[in-house]
This record gives sequence, C-alpha cells and structure tokens, in this order.
Amino acid sequence: MSRGSGGGYDRHITIFSPEGRLFQVEYAFKAVKAAAVTSIGVRGKDSVCVVTQKKVPDKLLDQTSVTHLFPITKYLGLLATGMTADARTLVQQARNEAADFRFRYGYEMPVDVLSKWIADKSQVYTQHAYMRPLGVGMMLIATCSRTYSFDIYACVKESKALFKFHAATSAGLKEQEAINFLEKKMKNDPAFSYDETVQTAISALQSVLQEDFKATEIEVGVVRADNPVFRVLSTEEIDEHLTAISERD
Repeated sequence: MSRGSGGGYDRHITIFSPEGRLFQVEYAFKAVKAAAVTSIGVRGKDSVCVVTQKKVPDKLLDQTSVTHLFPITKYLGLLATGMTADARTLVQQARNEAADFRFRYGYEMPVDVLSKWIADKSQVYTQHAYMRPLGVGMMLIATCSRTYSFDIYACVKESKALFKFHAATSAGLKEQEAINFLEKKMKNDPAFSYDETVQTAISALQSVLQEDFKATEIEVGVVRADNPVFRVLSTEEIDEHLTAISERD
C-alpha cells in the first residue's frame, strides 16, 4: 500500500512517477521555501548586490553566527537560501575547489566556472539513491575578470540547473512576487548606481514582504567596480540605506 503524497514513488530519489516526476527533487525545492526566507539579487551598471532576511531563532544566540552570506574567494560571494546545514557543506566544498583552482592555474576561479561546478555537484545528488538532493538555493555574485562585467548566477530550480541573470533574480518563500516586482522595476534595464542598486534590492524585499526592516534584520552583500572584493555591509551602512529609502518614499 502506498504511503505519503507521492503515492509510493517518493521512497527513493531515482524512482520516476508515471507522470515522469521525481518527488524527492520536488521536496528539496520546497525545502528552499520552507525556510521562510526571501532573497533578492540586483545588478547595476557598476555593482551587484544581494539581500536576504536575517532571522535569529533564539535571543541567546550570537547574531554574528547566523548568516546566509558566505565569501568563497576574495572576489566571489555566495548567498544561500534554504537549509543552512546543506549550504555550509556545499560552501566548504566550493571553497576547496576555488582554492585548488587558484593553486593549479595561478588566478582566481571565475564566477561562471564555479557556478557550473556547484550546479553539476548539486545535480549529481539527484542521480543516486544513496544521496539526497540539497535543500538549498544559491546565488553567486562577482565581477567577471574576462569581460569586466558584474554577474549574478543562480542555482535555484528543482533540477539544480544553472541560470545567469542580466538584471535581477529572487529565491525563497515569495520568489515569484519578488520577480514580478523586479520585472516592473527594471523593465527598461536602468543603469543603477551603487546606491540605487542596494536600495532597489532592499525596497523590493520590503515591498514583497510588506514590512519595514531594521538594519539587524537583513543581510546585504555587494561587489563594486571601484572595489571588486566581495563585502558584507555593516549594520551602520544598511541603516543609512534604509534611511534613504524611507526619506525617498
């Protein structure tokens, strides 16, 4: 007798349903939204920014130990949405791969190469019965050393496929609502400055979730043209942008 919503076809990762679905892969995709966190990435003319909610589950926890932003190399950052444990293990593997790449070839691993490696690694987890899919969606941001452009790569779909976004993207609980907002905001492909890029990402998150955040309730990671190092903004810098948004509105 079959059990669960998958009709018995969700007992192993490699079992297809009669409709051609892999339920375990779909469950992993739902796990990204089950974290109840929304993340947004926006690219401007001279910068790229990612912003996400920061939820500290216990007041006794040190807030600095709770994060979804991870530096992979000096110039490349990763924003994880979903299960933090899955994110940390993949981040550690990505750091090892990037360090090995630099040791072997003598230069930093390009963001598109690392993005493809992460997507391939995640996809392998959907092919074997002794593994389980990772319940995490990822955005990688960096400058491209070959084209000198700012790139956002995301591996956020249930197939663990890789996507490159020329303007903006979103992942998490209210992903589609955020994408709809960003499509209207960036319809004419505006050339946002650094401040406009950060404030657009934050205001999109506020609009979608319909709440005004404090500086300690969100995390913001940026890469700029004049400083290509991946950097997480301090609460003071975030507070300045929140003030500018409130004054503008």
